[in-house]
Amino acid sequence: MKVGAWYLGDYRAEFTVWAPRSQTVTLELPDRSIELIQKNEGYWSAIVSDIQPGTQYRYRLDDQQLYPDPASLSQPFGVHEASELVDHHFEWNDSEWTGIALEDLVIYELHVGTFTPEGSFEAIIPRLQTLKELGITAIELMPIAQFPGDSKTDDPKAYRNWGYDGTYPYAAQNSYGGVAGLKKLVDACHQHGLSVVLDVVYNHFGPEGTYIHQFGDYFTEVYKTPWGKAINYDDAYSHCVRSYFLENALYWLREFHIDALRLDAVQAIYDLGARHFLAELADRVDELSQQQNRKLYLIAESDLNDAKLIRPKNANGYGLDAQWSDDFHHALHALLTGTDIGYYQDFGTCEHLAKAYRDTFVYDWKYAPHRNRFHGAPALDRSMTQFVVCIQNHDQIGNQMLGERLADLISFEGLKLAAGAVILSPYIPLLFMGEEYGEEVPFTYFVSHSDPDLIRMVRQGRKQEFKHFHYDGEPLDPEAKETFDTCILQWERHQEGKHKTLWQFYQKLLEMRRSMPAFVNRDRNSLSACAEDDKKFVWVERSSTKQTLLTLMSFNQSEQSFEFPEGRWRKVFDSSDECWMGKGALPSAHASVTAPEKGEHGEAGQVSGQSFVIYERI
Repeated sequence: MKVGAWYLGDYRAEFTVWAPRSQTVTLELPDRSIELIQKNEGYWSAIVSDIQPGTQYRYRLDDQQLYPDPASLSQPFGVHEASELVDHHFEWNDSEWTGIALEDLVIYELHVGTFTPEGSFEAIIPRLQTLKELGITAIELMPIAQFPGDSKTDDPKAYRNWGYDGTYPYAAQNSYGGVAGLKKLVDACHQHGLSVVLDVVYNHFGPEGTYIHQFGDYFTEVYKTPWGKAINYDDAYSHCVRSYFLENALYWLREFHIDALRLDAVQAIYDLGARHFLAELADRVDELSQQQNRKLYLIAESDLNDAKLIRPKNANGYGLDAQWSDDFHHALHALLTGTDIGYYQDFGTCEHLAKAYRDTFVYDWKYAPHRNRFHGAPALDRSMTQFVVCIQNHDQIGNQMLGERLADLISFEGLKLAAGAVILSPYIPLLFMGEEYGEEVPFTYFVSHSDPDLIRMVRQGRKQEFKHFHYDGEPLDPEAKETFDTCILQWERHQEGKHKTLWQFYQKLLEMRRSMPAFVNRDRNSLSACAEDDKKFVWVERSSTKQTLLTLMSFNQSEQSFEFPEGRWRKVFDSSDECWMGKGALPSAHASVTAPEKGEHGEAGQVSGQSFVIYERI
C-alpha cells in the first residue's frame, strides 16, 4: 500500500500509515485531531479536507507519544520534529527526455553538502554545463534521505552527514532544498542531457531520529548488519516492510524523474525467502519502465563478487541492471600506492589488474588471504557494461584516516595513469567529485548528531575502524564542523595550472572512450589483457571491426623498454607528452613500427615511468 501523506488537490489529502500493533492511530494537526480508520494488514488511513500543503502533522499511537510520519515526504525542522504535507505539483520541462543507455553512462558521484559552498541541490545546477563539457553523462547523488542536524539554526551546514544515516527514506533532505530543490536539479540535468542516479539505503536506518520501530516490525533480530539491526525482509509481517521500500524506490523514480538507483551495500539486505527483495524490486521497476516508456536502472553496490545480482530471472538471477566491481579499484589502488594493509593485501600485482580487465572479478572463487576464505564467483557470462569501476569514491577516500584523495597519495603522472586505466576500460567509469582536476581537499567522515553518547560512540567507532588498517595517529573529529568545512570542494581549481591540465586530460580520455571504435566496442570477446610483473606492465588490447588498439600501462617508477607485438603499430596517445605536463614522450624507433613474426626479436620502444601509451594497429 502507498504510505505517507499525499496531497490530492482542492485542499484535500490522504494520510496512510502502517501500525499493526496499535489499537488506535490519531492524526494530530495544528488545529484538530483525526482518528484514522483501520484497514487490512495493519494499515490506517483517512482522507482529510480543509488542509493545504505545508501543514505540519504527527501521529499519536494508542493515545501515547507523538511521532513523525515514518513515510514522511518532508521534515522541515529535522528528524525529531513534525512532518509536513507536500504538494508534488511541478512544471517539468523534460517531456522529451528518454535517458542515457547503460553502456553510455559515465557517472560522477557527488555529495550535495560539500560539492558547492552553498551545499544545496540548486547550487549544483550552474556546474552542470562544465560536467557536460567534461564528458560526464550522469551525476550520482550520495543519499539525500533526511538525516540529523541542528534544527535550531537556519545554517544548512548544521546538517552534516554522508547520507547513509538517513532516518526518513521518503524525505528529501531539508537543508539541501527538499522536494522542490531536488526536482529543479533533476529537471536541469535532463535539460543538459545528463541522467541522475540516486544513492538509496535499504539495509539499515540511521541511529538518530529512527522512530519507525514504534510503528511496526521493521527490524529483525535474525540478522545483524555492521550498522545495527537488520531490516525485516523475510520474517513475520515482512511483506509490509518490503512494500515500504518497494514503494520508496518507485517514489524517487516516478515523482522526481530519477533515472537510476544505486542500491547501497546489498550484501546487508538479508532475505532467505523464495523471492528475494531485490528480484521483486527489479520486477517493480521494470513495470514502471514500461509505463513510462523509458528504461530505469538499478545498480547494486556489493562486495560479494556475485553476478547473480545482474543475471536475468531465467538464469536464476535477480535481474538488476549493473553492479559495482571493487576488485578493479583495489587492484589499481594497490599498484599505484603500494598499500598492502586491510583488504589491499589481497592485491598488488600487475596480474591482478590484468585479470580485472579480462574477468571483471579478481576473486572469482579464489582464496582471498585477507578474508581467509574463498571468495566470489565467475562473471564471464555478463556484459562488461554491467559493471561500475572507479579509482576513487566516497568509501575508498573515507577509508583513509585523514580522508586523503589520490592526489595526496601519488604523483601527477600516477593520477593520469589511474584516469586512463579507469576511463579507457570497457566498464562503466565512476568519477568522484573533484577527481577530474586532482582535488586535494579531503573527504573524510562527518556527522551532526545531538546525543552526546551517540557522538562518543561514533568517535570511538571511527578510531576502531582504522585499527584494521594499522594507521597511526588520530582521525579527524567526525562531529566537528571544521571537519565538514575542510571537505568542501575548491571548484575554481579546475581552471588553474596542473588542475586545468588534468581536467583537460580527463576530457580527452572521455572523448576517446566515446569516439574510438575499439574503445566503443565493449564486448568481452574483443578484449585481451596480460601482465609483465617483472617490469610492472599491464597490456590491454581492444578491438573492433574497424580498429585495434594496444594500451601499455607502466606502473614502474622509471623508464622501461618494451618489445612491440607482431604487426605494424602507430602511436596515437602518450600520457607523458609535454602537453599533459609530462616529461615528454619517449620516441619509438619510428613514428610507426613493424614487429617481425613471432619468435623473432621485436623492435623495442620506450615508456616513461608511471604512464601509459596507446598504439593503433595499421
